[in-house]
Amino acid sequence: MDNRKAVFAGTDGHALAGRLELPEGEIVATAVFAHCFTCGKDSVAASRISRRLAERGVAVLRFDFTGLGQSGGDFANTTFTSNVDDLVCAADHLKDTTGAPSVLIGHSLGGAAVLAAARRIPSVKAVVTIGAPFDTAHVEHLLGPSRTEIEAAGVAEVLLAGRPFRISTGFLRDIKEQNQTACIADLGRALLVMHSPQDDTVGIDNARLVFDSARHPKSFVSLDGADHLLTDRADAAYVAEVLAAWASRYLK
Repeated sequence: MDNRKAVFAGTDGHALAGRLELPEGEIVATAVFAHCFTCGKDSVAASRISRRLAERGVAVLRFDFTGLGQSGGDFANTTFTSNVDDLVCAADHLKDTTGAPSVLIGHSLGGAAVLAAARRIPSVKAVVTIGAPFDTAHVEHLLGPSRTEIEAAGVAEVLLAGRPFRISTGFLRDIKEQNQTACIADLGRALLVMHSPQDDTVGIDNARLVFDSARHPKSFVSLDGADHLLTDRADAAYVAEVLAAWASRYLK
């Protein structure tokens, strides 16, 4: 496989850092992978799933959202809406360099982002969510008591997964204003919902709500025994294999 660096401009003009996983042979499809909240393009799930898909002929662009990983910008100035805008920028970059994406894949909050971004990317034929919340405001529970400090000060540093992140009131306001029900109902693309019944970060009820809100064609795959971050290599491999087989039905 060919793993290349990718750099492109995000919604605010900051340079976004990505990795393009290319198959050794013919490219049968292209995809964009959106990582989980505060994770990055090199997270276990993003890297392992992208590489496994490349083995199946799918070229995958995974990238760091603004203010995360190696991408430019200040995370404190980002919102869910800006993440969706970054996704559209990633799709445009892929279209200009490798081929317009036919698949969007999102993990956790990245799953909510691909559901919102799909209608703005005409080439997309299939959308896949992995451990995604139905309501974007779901991430508020991760902030705990820091939410009060954020609302009082306008911005505050919050420890998430042992790392400090600056979260603003703009982010809190934005996640409350999203209408994910409408995005899902009007998706107009094939949808695959993947979720673990043992997910203790984003409960399995979220998968039911996403699935019930969507129109056909739609599918659900249970990731029984997997944790939210898919830290077990076998779980990530399983996701990639099922995803590639499912998506092939909707690709030329």
